[in-house]
Amino acid sequence: MEVRAVSKFLRVSPHKARLVADLVRGKKVSDALTILKFTPKKSGRFINKTLRSAVANAENTKSMDVETLFVKSIFVDKGPQLKRWRPRAMGRATKILKGSSHITIILAEK
Repeated sequence: MEVRAVSKFLRVSPHKARLVADLVRGKKVSDALTILKFTPKKSGRFINKTLRSAVANAENTKSMDVETLFVKSIFVDKGPQLKRWRPRAMGRATKILKGSSHITIILAEK
């Protein structure tokens, strides 16, 4: 049986979030939470929150045992970009693209 949790429109670059997602893919939930607790990245907080949400979904809606859960799948999709402008020399301006992410975590029992 599987359970999932999704966090959308997170203000972190998908490339940077995928670096942290790769750390916890395939791990037991307890190990993944420990890894995320000591990860000094902004996206670690977002993934930690989403993982805790998935665990709560498993406990409350599916009555699954938390000790047997593992991260079956975690992926980070690209969200909409915020477009900003930076003034440059001689009256020009350059575009700044601020990325956002959608994080999906799927847990399963071993």
